[in-house]
Parts: sequence; structure tokens; C-alpha cells
Amino acid sequence: TQQNNYPNEQERVRLAQEAQARVRARRAARTAAVIKDTYSHKYEIYFGYNYLRMRPGHNLQHGNEYGWNAGMTRLFNPKLGVSLDLHGYYKSVYVGNNQYALFQPFISNYSVMAGPQYWVRQRKNYAISFQGLAGVTRNLFYANSAGLPGTFVGLYPNATKFAAAAVMPVDFNLGPGLAVRIAPTYHLTTWGDDIQHNLGFTTGLTYRWGRQ
Repeated sequence: TQQNNYPNEQERVRLAQEAQARVRARRAARTAAVIKDTYSHKYEIYFGYNYLRMRPGHNLQHGNEYGWNAGMTRLFNPKLGVSLDLHGYYKSVYVGNNQYALFQPFISNYSVMAGPQYWVRQRKNYAISFQGLAGVTRNLFYANSAGLPGTFVGLYPNATKFAAAAVMPVDFNLGPGLAVRIAPTYHLTTWGDDIQHNLGFTTGLTYRWGRQ
């Protein structure tokens, strides 16, 4: 009788399962290597576009501000770092009728803040982290280009005041050193005698370099 050297059905199933396990193991190893390469950098810088919904005077309505955001993070391990954050916002605001016939003065404000950043999720294609920031904001709320005080048309007075922010950066990785960032933001300001609770977001690019 001729001997059958082909594996039986049970043996073929076992060999297929082992092959699939080896493929999964190699894929997992490659993914782990990419994750380690991506999140073992020492520094991050980011720059992008800003949107903020804010109120420029105690009796004025909320409006949309647009501007820029830039910052740098120093990471001490893959999960924890300290960020320095800069914001600039600009807007022409409607202030209603007034004796000066000034209805849409151009205003701006700037913030410098710093604080910890902690990563809660790090994957091959994306990462989610949280920033808690505190510092100062400087508002330039003039009623006209000649420097008429903004308080004449209902704006908050020019001042440098305390500011804070809670930010949730979400990075979509283009590679180990580059990502697209979208970051919903809560921005607290303290102009005048009020506390302003402002909501917005930042979108832009994140660049990573250096090794821990």
C-alpha cells in the first residue's frame, strides 16, 4: 500500500493556525516598534490656527476670534511632559450704537501659559493627551486706531490678567516625527471684574525630535 505523506485535515488546520500566529506576532512587533519610535522623542513643537468664542465686554455679546497658536513640550518620559503655550487672537467686534460712531473696533489678545501634559492613549496612528495650563493674558481693546480706550464703547479695559486653559490635543500621526493636531480648548480669562469661560479649538501640525 502506498504511504500517504500529505497531512491530514487536523494537521493542516494546526499548520494554518501556527502560520497565522507568526504573521500576527510579526505585525504586532512592527506596530510596537513604530509606537516606541513615535513616542520616545524628547521634544515637541506645534503651530497652528486658533478659534475662540469669547465676550469682549461685560454687556457685549459673544463673538468669534481667530488667530494662531504655538508651543513646545519637553517630555520626561513617553507619557509626561511640560508645555509652554502661546496664543494670539484677533477680531473686529460689534459694540452697538455709541456717541463716537464706532461700531466695529478691531481688538486683539495674547496669552502665555505653561503646565503639564499627560498622554492617556498612544497608538500607531493617533494619540490623545491633556494639557493643564496657567499664565497671563494681555488684551488690547482700543475703540479706534488712535488709541481711544475701549471702555468708551463697552469693551473691557486693557490689562494683563490671569489666564488658564484645559486642552485635549488629539494627534493623527503622519509618521514618527510628524502629526496633524486637533485640540478642543477651554480658555479661562479674567478681564475687567469678570471671569470669562471661552470655548474654542486649535488645529495645526506637531513636530517631534530628540530621543529620551
